[in-house]
Amino acid sequence: MAKNESRLKGRLEVETELRAFLGRTRILLLEAIAQHGSITQAAKAVPLSYKAAWDAIDAMNNLADQPLVVRMAGGKHGGGTQLTDYGRRVVALYRALEAEYQGALDRLAAGMNEGEAGSFEQFRHLLKRMSMRSSARNQFAGVVSGLRMGEVDCQVSIRLDDVNEIVAVITRESAETLELEVGKEAYALIKSSSVLLLTDDARTSARNQLWGVIERVHAGPVNTEVVLSLAQGKSVCAVVTQDSAERLELAPGGRVCAIFKASSVIVCL
Repeated sequence: MAKNESRLKGRLEVETELRAFLGRTRILLLEAIAQHGSITQAAKAVPLSYKAAWDAIDAMNNLADQPLVVRMAGGKHGGGTQLTDYGRRVVALYRALEAEYQGALDRLAAGMNEGEAGSFEQFRHLLKRMSMRSSARNQFAGVVSGLRMGEVDCQVSIRLDDVNEIVAVITRESAETLELEVGKEAYALIKSSSVLLLTDDARTSARNQLWGVIERVHAGPVNTEVVLSLAQGKSVCAVVTQDSAERLELAPGGRVCAIFKASSVIVCL
């Protein structure tokens, strides 16, 4: 290619309305997990911090139709991490699309000349679509399974899978603006600070109660982040005070319930 010709470097990124779902870093992480069978070794290979690697896996598993990564019992250090068949197919599809994408960009760049440089730049920016980003730690993809419309509010049920369902209460105006209907795909966002944890069957008025097993605990000087593993490969994150974590004796392997009010759930499409 001549030196005065522009060239696009293909970096394929699969996005949802919420944020990037698959990109180069996450694909490298998935490939490293397939190679090493260890999240620790995979994170070092990318490189990513251990926490960032697990956060990425949680995000992918929560937004995918099926889990891409699962933790297996046994292994050299008492347990391992591996790709599911679905995860391997996703990686293979991504790499195939990436090759086609790069080839198309190379062919386009080869046909450009200096007089078309402006159009080339416009096309380059068009390809870099910006997705909506959210600071909510918990982001779930699902299908609207129920609607109860009131005079002011609307109760929205979002089915994540065969086991998990989330209920949100939004204004009627918001429901009408989003044109919500049963069977429509939707996203549920919940801030980790809105999630409370229970270790028993105490009664609560919170509409959403998701039982799971503590997967990871990240203790900080003031607050502690707790990630629960739910059924069907989903996970939910809660941030509680360190005092609460110690009082509840939160530790990996413990069974707890994540609860949050329906009014704490944000619905988007």
